[in-house]
Amino acid sequence: MNRKHFLNLTALTGLGVMVPPTFSRIPFQNQFSRDQLIGKGNPDIMGDSYTSTMHIDAAEALSKMKLAAEKHNIQIEVVSAYRSFERQKEIFENKYTRFTGQGLNPSQAIEKIIEYSTIPGTSRHHWGTDLDLIDANAPRPANVLVAENYHGKGPFCKMKEWLDEHSESFGFYEVYTDNANRKGFKYEPWHLSYAPVSIPMLKEYLLLDLKSILLEEKVKGGEYFTDAFISKYRKHNILDINPQLLS
Repeated sequence: MNRKHFLNLTALTGLGVMVPPTFSRIPFQNQFSRDQLIGKGNPDIMGDSYTSTMHIDAAEALSKMKLAAEKHNIQIEVVSAYRSFERQKEIFENKYTRFTGQGLNPSQAIEKIIEYSTIPGTSRHHWGTDLDLIDANAPRPANVLVAENYHGKGPFCKMKEWLDEHSESFGFYEVYTDNANRKGFKYEPWHLSYAPVSIPMLKEYLLLDLKSILLEEKVKGGEYFTDAFISKYRKHNILDINPQLLS
């Protein structure tokens, strides 16, 4: 990310100024390699653990947002950040093996997996810009990443309300919104994306030949990724997201 632009952005957010959605339309042309875009290495990633590894600009913005939330007794905790291609492949293939072992045919297994999990090479977590968040000050349920924890009397309601009001001023936007007309991945109130970097990354990602990548990487079940399936997956799972995260 352009450092001057980032410093200007963080100066504004430090003053509590809301940054309009257009802030992310910065000229990232051919800034990202294929490997960066599919989770196979990124020089802009920092961190030393599963929950702290993320894009350096997202990390700086998150630090500012966490400090602001702490003033309201909310301790934002990251439970998932950067995820490599190999890790996503492991997740996908384990589920594929389990579901087909339970009697689903390959196409049914893939459809079940992509209700919540991405196909390796297509995850926004590959970019280091997308984070799954909980409130460490709230009681921790056995399964943290379920929507009911963020609504009603759920333990993370206070954090969710605060994020709804303030996260965009720090550059973070909910990805898979609670919109009945939205297709693709289910609603994920815990999943936020750092827009100043993820928007230009998505723009360049869309130029990749997804089918060729999946065949080349020999993802289990890849022979069932037909042209029709990939077209639908691209339209629903990759692009049917919060409109503010589209270029």
